[in-house]
Amino acid sequence: MKFSKKIVIAVVILNVIFTAAVLYVFCRVGSEPGVLTGAWFAFTTGELMTLASIRKAEERNKKDD
Repeated sequence: MKFSKKIVIAVVILNVIFTAAVLYVFCRVGSEPGVLTGAWFAFTTGELMTLASIRKAEERNKKDD
């Protein structure tokens, strides 16, 4: 399995764990950590977009060679 696929799987798993933790906190406290949630998903989305741009560049380089 390529390294990038492992990263994507890890990000998905971490997002599921984070979502479950936020739901648990919301049920216990009654308040959602909105800024933390937004920052987390912005970070993980940025990581996946960066990974996608790296793969696109690699594919472009393969076609040029």
